Amino acid sequence: MASSAGDPLLSGEAGDGRRRFVPSTIRLKTSVWSELGGAVGDLGTYIPIVLALSLASHLDLGTTLIFTALYNFATGLLFGIPMPVQPMKSIAAVALSSAHLTIPQIMSAGLAVAAILLFLGVTGLMTTLYRLLPLPVVRGVQLSQGLSFAFTAVKYIRYVQDFSRSSSASTSVPRPLLGLDGLVLALAALLFIILATGSGDDEDVNRDGTSRRRRSCSRVPAALIVFALGLVLCFVRDPSILQDLRFGPAPLGLVKITWDDFKIGFWEGAVPQLPLSVLNSVIAVCKLSSDLFPERAELSPARVSVSVGLMNFVGCWFGAMPCCHGAGGLAGQYRFGGRSGASVVFLAIGKLALGLVFGNSFVTILGQFPIGILGVMLLFSGIELAMASRDMGSKEESFVMLVCAGVSLTGSSAALGFISGIVLYLLLRLRDLEWDIRGLLGRWAAGRRQSTNEANEDGAADA
Repeated sequence: MASSAGDPLLSGEAGDGRRRFVPSTIRLKTSVWSELGGAVGDLGTYIPIVLALSLASHLDLGTTLIFTALYNFATGLLFGIPMPVQPMKSIAAVALSSAHLTIPQIMSAGLAVAAILLFLGVTGLMTTLYRLLPLPVVRGVQLSQGLSFAFTAVKYIRYVQDFSRSSSASTSVPRPLLGLDGLVLALAALLFIILATGSGDDEDVNRDGTSRRRRSCSRVPAALIVFALGLVLCFVRDPSILQDLRFGPAPLGLVKITWDDFKIGFWEGAVPQLPLSVLNSVIAVCKLSSDLFPERAELSPARVSVSVGLMNFVGCWFGAMPCCHGAGGLAGQYRFGGRSGASVVFLAIGKLALGLVFGNSFVTILGQFPIGILGVMLLFSGIELAMASRDMGSKEESFVMLVCAGVSLTGSSAALGFISGIVLYLLLRLRDLEWDIRGLLGRWAAGRRQSTNEANEDGAADA
């Protein structure tokens, strides 16, 4: 029986019947292997952060896996694209720094950010902000975030990491050339992904720029194969981790948050996280989804903002890591084959199974995952996100974008780069307006002189 062109898993009349029971948002756009590859596309960001928080701040990994699985289910059904669910990076960075936030303080920070984003989404202010922001500034934020991911990825590949102190704690010790987490292994994974997926385009292109043929991004699920290899190597590197595994989910319990916890969490964690959540988790995600899925209706910034708010209002009370959406995660999942909500639903099934079966003891497995492989996956995510900025149509737009990105990277602050980009954009608009006014005044003065000259010539002729 011939396979349906739209869905390789559902064929013939039986397939058509079963498709009626599958929501349109999670129907396969390519193949199951493509969506499975996309499902693990953002784990290069997810794993280092939750692993570091589990080791250094005693985050309950089992609870985080279960709740992020529920978030993935919900976002896959709601948005119909591989919408990622990632830990809030600024809160994680503060928690792992010298400030070392406690679990109640981390959850307080997440709840504060959730409340603000929920307010901005419900009132429609987020949509207004999205429409007013100049595209070059948004592209600058995307470019800086993508390059930041790429720089971190290269550190993961080149140097030994110590995630017990931070999710980006690169040591000065170069990664050994050989071994089960050596440089050769990381470079082999990098080469394999390049050969399997190329530049990530869905079409082969001739030298003259014309499309030659459409290439199925699902031929080789490169990210899935590389990730599966990493899981196998976890047990090869340290077979004793099997003895440390404990079966069963982690017990759920409410986190007790005091007023002092909330104040510290708000000022130390929520304040630096809020600009990143607004810019990268909502605005940049909506812009990037329009680029990657032009055939779909544009994502509503209000819905995305409310989504982040509701997720954390549920999970943070139970100790799940504060999460948001992210343009980098979306770029990574798209880069490795994710084209529909099915991609994150597959990821949700995997997370839920791991959280229910192994609970918090799964951290012993992740602790042996080859970090060089995570670096390779993060590198492709960062490059895919940075490439969204290639659509600047003029030198002036590129100028604003690059200044915004440069300031963001140098100051390690998306908010500072955003403000610099807005100021520069307004100054350039003011300069253009000044020249327009001067030109208008010049044309008006020239017209007046011409009229005066013509009047004088008419008077002389009458005389």
